Amino acid sequence: MKVAAIQMVSTGVVQDNLDHAVALLEQAAAAGAELAVLPEYFCLIGQNDADKLAIREPFGSGPIQQTLADTARRLKLWIIAGTLPLAGDAADKVFNSSLAFNPQGDCVARYDKIHLFRFDNGTERYDESRVLDRGNTPTRFELPSRDGHTWQVGLSVCYDLRFAELYRGYARAGVDLLVVPAAFTHTTGQAHWEVLLRARAIENLAYVAASAQGGVHPNGRQTWGQSILINPWGQVLAQQAQGEGVVLDELDWTAMQHWRTQLPALQHRVL
Repeated sequence: MKVAAIQMVSTGVVQDNLDHAVALLEQAAAAGAELAVLPEYFCLIGQNDADKLAIREPFGSGPIQQTLADTARRLKLWIIAGTLPLAGDAADKVFNSSLAFNPQGDCVARYDKIHLFRFDNGTERYDESRVLDRGNTPTRFELPSRDGHTWQVGLSVCYDLRFAELYRGYARAGVDLLVVPAAFTHTTGQAHWEVLLRARAIENLAYVAASAQGGVHPNGRQTWGQSILINPWGQVLAQQAQGEGVVLDELDWTAMQHWRTQLPALQHRVL
């Protein structure tokens, strides 16, 4: 199955971001991708966290979700929409939600980011809990591929990457592909991004598709980038350092089964 991890440098203008996202999805589909993964906050990286509140949508309707559904249907493409702000019960908070659309334009899965990022090194300060409600439910879905196999896909977002128990739960459920849309800071990404992603692939004998924000945004924030595809043996299949682009490669079902048979670590779990 050919998968595309899409890298963006999103701004504070929603329509511009949607236009860029659609163009990159078109590029992925033209290259033969069956599944394309957008990055976290693909639709908006504003001047401050509260900007998310102004563009929130109720689950199931709104211009952002409609654009994604229409694009998936038009391109006959599975799309995992990085994250977008979905309304909850609180007036001053939203969920940071990742939605999966099938080629018919139906939303088949919703994952609300569970782990909310907080970081303070004296210069950079982030606290997502100021405007985000956290989710509490790991989410996976089935993707019937043109290769004849049905792939189990596990959803996660950015800071979730540091919590191995989420991915171990997916492994217990038989997940084959772990998806990680992200907007890692340059500081933390430089130190930890690739090693954490490769660890999640190796320990769970699963493919990893990580789509990132990668560049300097109008609000001054610098994101690490390095959108990447990794196989279950921990090998990097394709990646891009910075800037907009489509990172594309083939995921080999037979090779995954070979590694799982050769090293049956998933069957050796005790805890």
